[in-house]
Amino acid sequence: MLNRLILPALMAAALPAAALDINSMTQEERAVFGAEVRSYLMENPQVIMEAVQALENQQAQAQAQADLTLVTDHAKAIFDDGFSYVGGNPDGDITIVEFMDYQCGYCKRAYGELEKLFAADGNVRFIIKEFPILGDQSLLASRYVIAAKQLEGAEAYKPLHDALMTFNGDITLRALRRLADTYGLDSTAIEARMDDDAVTQEISQTRALAQQLRVTGTPTFVVQDEMLRGYLPHDQLRAIIEDKRKL
Repeated sequence: MLNRLILPALMAAALPAAALDINSMTQEERAVFGAEVRSYLMENPQVIMEAVQALENQQAQAQAQADLTLVTDHAKAIFDDGFSYVGGNPDGDITIVEFMDYQCGYCKRAYGELEKLFAADGNVRFIIKEFPILGDQSLLASRYVIAAKQLEGAEAYKPLHDALMTFNGDITLRALRRLADTYGLDSTAIEARMDDDAVTQEISQTRALAQQLRVTGTPTFVVQDEMLRGYLPHDQLRAIIEDKRKL
């Protein structure tokens, strides 16, 4: 793989344009050229890492541009879908969107970092996208909290969400009922709503959006116009937000 990536760059730097067609070389010329390239790389091994780094930088830039286009094209569904929970400061100058799953260990770690961020910065708008991709327990939890939100609003959703983000046991109906009782919620009504088409539609729309954005894992964040895949610590989130505010 490295040879296919690095050899053309070395050829371009070392040979005139007319000599770059390796297919036009004789067998002897190819052997000489190969020996020269090998000798150069043995004497200058750092060139390999420089070429790999340059390639990675190009790929990262291309990915960032592709993500920017995706976010722009799907901005309405990302930032204003009409059903996802909106917290933090709804009028904040920076918006963070998170695609999350209640069984995702990195989502649970990110939860603590996000809470720390919101406590320190009161000008961040936060949107939660329920994206259950890690099995039946994930789906059960999402259906339950979405049903609670549809029945009793954000005031019911957020405590359940927070509790599940710090919950380490199996997610069962029994466990969810205990959580509902803790917050004075009517679990019977919530359970009756869980399989409603309106709940299914929310999950389906978020999954369709994730597919359009090429989101395949959790947590995945959208911060203003940028997509960030994977866990981010508090300090890194703060730095990204401050950079966005300078734009």
